[in-house]
Amino acid sequence: MNDIIYLVPALGLVGLLYTFWRFNWVSNQPTGDENMQKLSGYIADGAIAFLKAEWKILAYFAIPTAILLFWLGSDEGTPDHPIHSSPVIALAFLIGAVFSATAGYIGMKVATKANVRTAQAARTSLAKALEVSFTGGSVMGMGVAGLAILGLGGLFIVFYQMFAAGHELTSVEMKKAIEVLAGFSLGAESIALFARVGGGIYTKAADVGADLVGKVEAGIPEDDVRNPATIADNVGDNVGDVAGMGADLFGSYVATILATMVLGQEIQVTDNVGGFSPVILPMLIAGVGLLASLVSTFFVRISSETASVQNALNLGNWLSIAITFVSSYFLVHHLLPETLNLRGFEFTSNGVFLAIIVGLVVGALMSAITEYYTAMGKRPVLSIIEKSGTGHATNIIGGLAVGMESTVLPILVLAAGIIFSYKFAGLYGVSIAAAGMMATTAMQLAIDAFGPIADNAGGIAEMSQLPSEVRERTDNLDAVGNTTAATGKGFAIASAALTSLALFAAFVGIAGIKAIDIYKADVLAGLFVGGMIPFIFSALCISAVGKAAMEMVNEVRRQFREIPGIMEYKAEPEYEKCVAISTQASIRQMILPGAIALISPVLVGFTFGPEVLGGMLAGVTVSGVLMGMFQSNAGGAWDNAKKSFEKGVQIDGVTYYKKSEPHKASVTGDTVGDPFKDTSGPSMNILIKLMSIVSLVIAPYIAVKSDASVGQKELQKIEKTAAKVVKISTSTKS
Repeated sequence: MNDIIYLVPALGLVGLLYTFWRFNWVSNQPTGDENMQKLSGYIADGAIAFLKAEWKILAYFAIPTAILLFWLGSDEGTPDHPIHSSPVIALAFLIGAVFSATAGYIGMKVATKANVRTAQAARTSLAKALEVSFTGGSVMGMGVAGLAILGLGGLFIVFYQMFAAGHELTSVEMKKAIEVLAGFSLGAESIALFARVGGGIYTKAADVGADLVGKVEAGIPEDDVRNPATIADNVGDNVGDVAGMGADLFGSYVATILATMVLGQEIQVTDNVGGFSPVILPMLIAGVGLLASLVSTFFVRISSETASVQNALNLGNWLSIAITFVSSYFLVHHLLPETLNLRGFEFTSNGVFLAIIVGLVVGALMSAITEYYTAMGKRPVLSIIEKSGTGHATNIIGGLAVGMESTVLPILVLAAGIIFSYKFAGLYGVSIAAAGMMATTAMQLAIDAFGPIADNAGGIAEMSQLPSEVRERTDNLDAVGNTTAATGKGFAIASAALTSLALFAAFVGIAGIKAIDIYKADVLAGLFVGGMIPFIFSALCISAVGKAAMEMVNEVRRQFREIPGIMEYKAEPEYEKCVAISTQASIRQMILPGAIALISPVLVGFTFGPEVLGGMLAGVTVSGVLMGMFQSNAGGAWDNAKKSFEKGVQIDGVTYYKKSEPHKASVTGDTVGDPFKDTSGPSMNILIKLMSIVSLVIAPYIAVKSDASVGQKELQKIEKTAAKVVKISTSTKS
């Protein structure tokens, strides 16, 4: 294998060095007055308390799972049906879990530093506030991408030396090395699911509780210091939208690259890197995407109070895509030979590059479509505002309709992306398209993470009673952040769909099945069961938010009732009790949804075999992608419909502002949409990828079972046929 592979972890280190440098820059920015620092301290302490409680529970999950993987990895199978794994897969799993948790921690740590500094910067100018908040987001983006590339590239080198040194790419030894590497992705996605679900339950329980009592009943602003739930709400932005999102996209990033590597391992080529170009290419594309994102962060700037924040972010995004596009061309043509073949499908290096372009285009289109359905001033959000004029029920109806409609164009784009990427380079094309889409994850995540930082900054400004122009600047950033958060979720679910298809193809190959025949009753049953799983998963997540929100509402009402002087600013609310409610509820309620994702593939695979499991994976992927898009977009549209009232909206020629009846209807819609867009919706992409990765890890074991049973049946048929021949022969002689 060529030394170029060492460039992969080196690029990861570059990302981490940038992370360290910009983290220190954020830390050195002014923190404001003593009151601002105290409020920021409450938020940071609450976020750390949640992560410690979450990590304790996740340790109880990770250690037994690692022991199980160690035991499974010790099974070498039989001479006729060998299993290409190793007990080392347990170590890979633990490293993936630790890296995923670290990615979330980096994001949360910088966000809790950047929020108060953004609020202070907003006292100076909008440009300075954007610089601080976006730099905080870029620390998270580069940290996540750097850890992913360093971990995946470093472990690939280690496992190659351990299991496959001197062997060809298509050898069974390399198959073993990459199967062990799949443990890293399994660890990353497992932690990501719990982080996303737990963080989502936390943030929305606090948000819903704060809104229902504070805004609707007490009539005070969203982030009023008198609201006992406001600190928990701001903590939730960090543990859900930042730490959860960081772990989420870390897992997506790793799974996308791994899926391409698994398929690439089957391709035999002669090239300049010892025949390893099909597995090195996706890692290097991720590396140059990180560099492209790093360069592009310096172009996200505005020069005046009236400049468009959205345009500045779009410039950084498009620039990172353009640099990745050009770099990919040279990478593909330097690494890959002219022609390649995967499972009988012949394609060219030009086809691979075209597939990467497809991935970049699909990612850009998905972001643009999601922005259209969730941004202020666009037809979908305006339609929800209009329906708010006739009450709460019509607002809900309008939001549901927008969410359902918003699935049409993304699915058509996704379907076209699958068809064209397959046409250009087969199954490898589909997976490399996903890798191309995820290459600029560092920039996507930087844009995504800046939103919660701005939201927190607005909360601190409100609680600190800073001048109105400060809150106007943070609200400007926050409104754009709502849209970028929605587009980030659309981007993530699209990449999950392509990644899951690639993982599905890898699973089919390792499990030894040729096709998924839905005419078989058990396979069709598996398809329906898979389609059901996203619904019960969403139900559990939304129900958990509802239960925790009820506890929060009762606690806020109690404090308003029993602590005299809160409304007159004479007494300080008991913030820590609301923080404790969200922490305990989220930790308790995240276990069952996570268990469904992890256990159901194992039960179906070992009970019914790989083909039925394949049917279930197909069902959960299609259903999960649609549910994820519907819920995320509906929630984002509801949120921005509510925010539109802050500057005034026109309904039937009459202008309405905050505290009007249509505004109250929009608050109800936003409250319904909160668990949609921040809990169950964004968890769908982790659900479908995690189930695919679990299936990939267990594929060698259920393949042995399946092959053994088929062999036994064939042996029984031969014995029966032989018995009949003997009987006929005996009768003839007689």
